[in-house]
Amino acid sequence: MKETRLMLAAAALNQTPMDWAGNLQRIHTAITEAKQNNIQLLLLPELAITGYGCEDMFLSPWVSEMAFNQLLQLKEWCDGITVAVGLPVFLNKSVYNTACVIKNKEIVGFTAKQFLANDGVHYEPRWFTPWPANEVQEFEMLGQKYKIGDIIYEEQGVKYAFEICEDAWRPNRPAERHMPKGVQLILNPSASHFALSKTDVRYRLVVDASKKYQCAYLYANLLGNESGRMIYDGEVLIAQNGKLIRRNELLCFKDVDMECAEVCFSANPEIAEVIEYLPPIDENKELISALSLALFDYMRKSRSRGFVLSLSGGADSSLCAVAVAEMVRRGIESLGQNEFMEKALLFSADDKAAIAKLPSDEAQKAIVNKLLTCAYQGTVNSSDDTYTSAKELAESIGAKFYNWTIDEEVQGYTSKIEHALGRPLTWEHDDITLQNIQARVRAPGIWMLANIQNALLMATSNRSEASVGYATMDGDTAGSISPIAGIDKAFIRQFLVWAQQELGYIGLQYVNNLQPSAELRPSEEEQTDEKDLMPYEVLNQIERMAFHDRYSPEEVYTILLEQQVAEPEMLKAWITKFYSLWSRNQWKRERYAPAFHLDDYNVDPRSWLRFPILSGGFREELLRVRNR
Repeated sequence: MKETRLMLAAAALNQTPMDWAGNLQRIHTAITEAKQNNIQLLLLPELAITGYGCEDMFLSPWVSEMAFNQLLQLKEWCDGITVAVGLPVFLNKSVYNTACVIKNKEIVGFTAKQFLANDGVHYEPRWFTPWPANEVQEFEMLGQKYKIGDIIYEEQGVKYAFEICEDAWRPNRPAERHMPKGVQLILNPSASHFALSKTDVRYRLVVDASKKYQCAYLYANLLGNESGRMIYDGEVLIAQNGKLIRRNELLCFKDVDMECAEVCFSANPEIAEVIEYLPPIDENKELISALSLALFDYMRKSRSRGFVLSLSGGADSSLCAVAVAEMVRRGIESLGQNEFMEKALLFSADDKAAIAKLPSDEAQKAIVNKLLTCAYQGTVNSSDDTYTSAKELAESIGAKFYNWTIDEEVQGYTSKIEHALGRPLTWEHDDITLQNIQARVRAPGIWMLANIQNALLMATSNRSEASVGYATMDGDTAGSISPIAGIDKAFIRQFLVWAQQELGYIGLQYVNNLQPSAELRPSEEEQTDEKDLMPYEVLNQIERMAFHDRYSPEEVYTILLEQQVAEPEMLKAWITKFYSLWSRNQWKRERYAPAFHLDDYNVDPRSWLRFPILSGGFREELLRVRNR
């Protein structure tokens, strides 16, 4: 085999569904950058022309037609370069997820995805049809004929083929068939969603494949919060024969993030540059990187002017506030101060000029001040500790901070109902009602601030609370975005300690010394979340075993009993409470504001876990637990 050297590149793109002009512009930027680096073959992510998250719009034939017209535009930019770009193709009343190869302004062919992702957050078979292995057809579009299917291509004598995202995650992956045909290079355009620690799995998938098949492997993922719920880390990998040649920084704020490498193809290829060491994954760092980028993209793509937050001084709202501060810090680090403000769509020329004169720390706080407005809405049941926690955190990060009480409004509603019923409302008989009205009365004022500022109102529900419905609908669930609804409470609490110590958010010292409480009952009752529910660690264990591991209530009980988590009667009580509250509160989960997918699973019925609103409530299953 004679030696051939190819200049390869893969680019992560921050695309948006059906943002035709914007998506095309970012593709143009990537092609231009590749040409400047003398790249011969450029790989772009899965469905880069349309965006991956078009959902049921893929079923509209005109969307594929529009994408094809965009393809015809961008092929004219491909003089002297080969580019692989993704788009849907509507053919014989079916939609195919394809990667199109353009070489020197000519369309060479379309490879169609063979395995469709249909688990967890994925619903690809709803829109796309899988392509059969080893089959190639011809189709006509606008008077031209094109090849589509399981195609092997060639660049400077080097044979290459595709695995499109899910294709690579299956045992009978396309690479198994390609290698005997002399393929030396695999291209993988992906839309692989973010989840904690998933990058390590993906890295192994690519590097191990390059070793097993003795080939070079080029991988490009989408980047950013593309369509609302899913986050993409923008991972780019170039590997050969089991060695990693290039890997980028994940979750950056750029529109285009490219990695390039010269790769040698021969019987014994020379691999000049190898990345020998990868730092271990820090899930706290991963979480805040994903969360801050997701917030930035959600804000700018929805054309909103910052965020508004009811800052209670508790853990959940504190994390939301820190996420915005980190959005600013990481955004400036990734883009530079001016470009960050430009992309945020909120800063006037005067704002930019004034902020440019400030030292970097003060400039960051000034930007946060423009992007985040907080309000502490106290009642007679609120403590000085939570007020101090909220105020000190807001001031430490630079957020606008308001403080008011809602006792008059609470009393107004309470008096109306007491008059209507002809009796007083008491904590003994009307506990939940009196708690909920406090949470609900907080919503109108904070919504007013969000409306006035044309900003996104952040709901503060976490996954542990969502599981058992420990939230007041139209109260603490009120919001346009629920950024932390995919994170469990135990993770949040340890994260805030880490953020104080490792990221330097000293304003978190107050919340980190508090026991989580809704503060909706009189202070003498010493209300805490865990007294109302159960220890969060146990709640999270039950939730994960029930819905991630798919165990029955009886199996969950047996496992926790073996682990000696608690005495049998206490375990039975906790398991009964969890499943009863879970079943009763599905309607709440259906109504939560959009949430980000951050872990390897979540309880959002719109993205990961569907459950009936009306059900038998595990009555027979829980009876078996109680009879153990």
